[in-house]
Amino acid sequence: PAGPGAMEPDYKRRKMQELDDPPWEALLVLPELESQEVELILAYAAPVLLKTETSRLVQQLSAARPLTELPHLKRVRARGGTQPLEVLLCLASPSQDTGALQTLSELLPDGQVDICGLGEPFLVQVPARAPLTRPQFEEAARHWPTAFHENKRTSQALAGQLFTPQDKAAMQGHMEQAIHAARQGAELGMVPVGAAVVDTATGRVLAVGHDCRKGLHPLLHATMVCIDLVACGQGGGAYSYHDYPACTFLPSDEHAVSGDGLPYICSGYDLYLTREPCAMCAMALVHSRIQRVFYGVASPHGALGTRYRIHGRKDLNHRYEVFRGILEGPCQRLGQEVAS
Repeated sequence: PAGPGAMEPDYKRRKMQELDDPPWEALLVLPELESQEVELILAYAAPVLLKTETSRLVQQLSAARPLTELPHLKRVRARGGTQPLEVLLCLASPSQDTGALQTLSELLPDGQVDICGLGEPFLVQVPARAPLTRPQFEEAARHWPTAFHENKRTSQALAGQLFTPQDKAAMQGHMEQAIHAARQGAELGMVPVGAAVVDTATGRVLAVGHDCRKGLHPLLHATMVCIDLVACGQGGGAYSYHDYPACTFLPSDEHAVSGDGLPYICSGYDLYLTREPCAMCAMALVHSRIQRVFYGVASPHGALGTRYRIHGRKDLNHRYEVFRGILEGPCQRLGQEVAS
């Protein structure tokens, strides 16, 4: 049998590895639309030959060919040089032959627009959708001037300015609890994944758990365990974790809130997870009303960034923020520790 100091070399080795890890960053995992490349479509534009006609042309074009499907596009762009202004006329046909351009009279029939002051039309690529992030806006604006209503929080997150050093210290502590739980579960033959749920209002850890799919139930991934542990703390829950001492929860009388009582399961709470959750767990987090998810490493079957982005789907009745990369090195090594 191993003596009392048998684990000490492993502990020292882990600490040395952690010292060699680069500093971690909490990287925002954008919803699908926010993370997509800018989609471009063809439209017709024309140079404004007489600058004094610009206001009239914009007014008549807006009445005759309103860009109702593209409200984010500005009608005029400044180009500089000898021909400083160009005006957007209308969208091109999806089957437009780039080698056979339509004339002004074909594009603007029936005299709805006095084409005096307009040059020959040309094709231009314009953004098909309004940009949702600053990187999308910067890319879109390279093609045509575009309106942008910036989400300051998203921009801060993308720039790495959302969390203070104090925030990051607390986040690291919470993830370390999830990592410890993962190791405890692995010693019992479980998949080495751990999780912790935190009340953002108080900073208190409400539940810590590990994967139990090889024990209590095949669907009890670490996320599902932690949601159930929170429910246990609120007087509910479906399972007993007496045989799993690393799976713990804070009873509701120790973290009750004023007013109408406890929130619905995980409303307003954060989840720290060593590995990106699967689709089942990601949807369970929707239903439990989690506020934010922080995970360490991606998973081949992950549903919050690798394969899907369930957390930001507009057709679901709840959405939550997701950040990856917290203590990525130690989380990545969890599987390696078990294998060795």
